[in-house]
Amino acid sequence: MHPQPPTRLLIGGMIFPGIDQADFTGPFEVLSRLPKSEFLVIGRDTHPIRDVMGLILTPQIARDATPPLDVLLVPGGPGVNELMEDEETLEFLRRQSAGARLVLSVCTGALLLGAAGLLQGRRATTHWASHHLLPLFGAIPQETRVVTDGNLVTTAGVTSGLDGALRAAAILCGEATAQEIQLGMEYAPDPPFASGSPDTAPPTVRSAVDEANREMVKIRTEISRRVAIRLGQETNPSLS
Repeated sequence: MHPQPPTRLLIGGMIFPGIDQADFTGPFEVLSRLPKSEFLVIGRDTHPIRDVMGLILTPQIARDATPPLDVLLVPGGPGVNELMEDEETLEFLRRQSAGARLVLSVCTGALLLGAAGLLQGRRATTHWASHHLLPLFGAIPQETRVVTDGNLVTTAGVTSGLDGALRAAAILCGEATAQEIQLGMEYAPDPPFASGSPDTAPPTVRSAVDEANREMVKIRTEISRRVAIRLGQETNPSLS
């Protein structure tokens, strides 16, 4: 049997300062095309924000005014570091996830779900540079690009949000609808280099990216340890 499109599907994606906009806009391209759907861009308030590279995005509705969502999109980016200890953000995620048909995290958006206590005992993935932190939130790490666990879909880094959104579209409205959206977008990846994964990138490329991320990941690890203590999770001293 194929899923039947709902009478109305209310989808919401949160944005915040320091977001990686592709984590949001990639899945938006897919989810906004679902039949009988409405997509809300959600912020702390309705003031414009800048993504990590300076692109300006404007929320259309504030978190506190957001009605219960059928689908919640949680993107990532350097800005998650601050939000992992922001109780208002975490409570919003708990409240919306409780009634959602599907929750989709992209990249380090999974860490926000983890900080909200929503990954405990769940299979999940995230960006490779933060993948080692998942156990601190009680998650069961998976080495795949997209992971589905019940109503939770988590994805690896940035571009995998398109894959996760197409998977979500198939869950919600059937594979035919998802494939029609994929074709309409002409989503047929053919990257010019094999550097899209730490397993295939040349060692010099991997080292350069590791070095660029080093300080951010160090800070994120410290935050994750504090969150783990709050959640009552065991911490691993070897994490760095």
